[in-house]
Amino acid sequence: MYASREDIGYDFGDDSKVRSKPIKPNPNIDGGWAWMIVLSSFLVHILIMGSQMALGILNMEWLEEFNQSRGLTAWVSSLSMGITLIVGPFIGLFISMCGCRTTAIIGGILNALGWILSAYASNVHYLFLTFGVTAGIGSGMVYLPAVVMVGQYFQKRRALAQGLSTTGTGFGAFLMTALLKYLCTEFGWRNAMFIQGAISLNLCVCGALMRPLSPKDLREKYVLRSDSEENRAKALSHSTETIKSNGVLGEEPEKKEEATNEEVLGSVQHIEIGGKSASGRSMYGLRLFKTLSQLTVTVRKGFALWYSSYFGATSLFTNRVFVAFIIWALFAYSSFVIPFIHLPEIVKQYNLSRQDNVFPLTSIIAIVHIFGKVILGIISDLPCISTWNVFLMANFTLVTCILTLPLMQTYVGLAVVCALIGFSSGYFSLMPVVTEDLVGTKHLANAYGIIICANGISALFGPPFAGWIYDITEKYDFSFYIAGLLYMVGIIFLLIQPCIQKKQPREKSTEAQV
Repeated sequence: MYASREDIGYDFGDDSKVRSKPIKPNPNIDGGWAWMIVLSSFLVHILIMGSQMALGILNMEWLEEFNQSRGLTAWVSSLSMGITLIVGPFIGLFISMCGCRTTAIIGGILNALGWILSAYASNVHYLFLTFGVTAGIGSGMVYLPAVVMVGQYFQKRRALAQGLSTTGTGFGAFLMTALLKYLCTEFGWRNAMFIQGAISLNLCVCGALMRPLSPKDLREKYVLRSDSEENRAKALSHSTETIKSNGVLGEEPEKKEEATNEEVLGSVQHIEIGGKSASGRSMYGLRLFKTLSQLTVTVRKGFALWYSSYFGATSLFTNRVFVAFIIWALFAYSSFVIPFIHLPEIVKQYNLSRQDNVFPLTSIIAIVHIFGKVILGIISDLPCISTWNVFLMANFTLVTCILTLPLMQTYVGLAVVCALIGFSSGYFSLMPVVTEDLVGTKHLANAYGIIICANGISALFGPPFAGWIYDITEKYDFSFYIAGLLYMVGIIFLLIQPCIQKKQPREKSTEAQV
């Protein structure tokens, strides 16, 4: 019923050349500095995703302070979560031009600024701009590089590495919930946001740890990956040849562009050498011209890669399974976000505040979420297990929990469902792995940017929709039912497309025989 990782593999040229020449692997791939990248990504998930999962605490404070409807107030949290993910494709452009390290450092400064400015909010609409937009864009500029860098530094243990790094979301949700509760009680929500802004400056340190791999190291990784997946390459040889005939895997334009860029820089260097006998002013002008030329080449190269991924011959949208993955992402994330934003209100509605104060339901989700990511990552790295199958099973479990949560009206029942939600949502650690299997390492930044953009749209409209339904019905039940059904539609798309993908080569081979 399910498609394996090999069945859905769809390559864009990263692994097309399998070399027999043995290459000494870089010690930093799957080891060495790679674990510092995991630590950096782990801290990013604590400070960004963990903080966003704890926004239910601030949401209650904003309801009390500004006395607005639940639907309108929920837009503050949704904008922050949604924009963090929606800006993914544009952050992919930044990464192509500036690299992950520079992008993350700028994002850390922007995120901290958003938190600090929000401490002076006079109304909900002010928070839309400062917390929703400013902090949201900053979060996106740090989050995507944190995920992409782990994918670049790991080959054999990708699922485990992504699982360990993304456990920061669970740790962060648990820690930040307790921290924001304490800060709001002791200092008020305004000072709490100011302090959180100061803490968020640590994102700049996380960005500084994202040391880029050299192009040589990346080439070695591609070769090693090709050698380890030789059987997969043979299985996909027919589809690869078809893509090549359409020009998708053609590397000549890139080579020509690189040659042109080298000629430009070479001519500038020649002029500079010839100008050594000229005056100091001329030398300064030549150096400035050389710097601008190098910057122009970098920007052009980055934009060309970004543009080709979306609109060129190598467009990611030619991969049908990837398109189904995008449709799934449009419905999936809201089902995970809605409980975090509205559970504190549900607990209050069911008069379970006393039990929830002892052990908050959101903390149960966060703690079990940690174990879910690690365990699902370990299972997915087993040779006999398909990452795709694990991913789908976790999705089925999560959608079942979302549909049954409104039926639970006791603390124990809600705690059990929340624990299952936390464990099954550990599939988030598999999303970068599944994405890389679909499009290859070279296109990971742009492809994952699209996926988290779709997730962002889901997160943007999910909580306000749930608040709006509550304002009409005075119940959250219908919000969970509708979100669960839409989520199920996304899962069905994931199941249908791999089956279609498998049937097409068989039909073509039958036509060839005839």
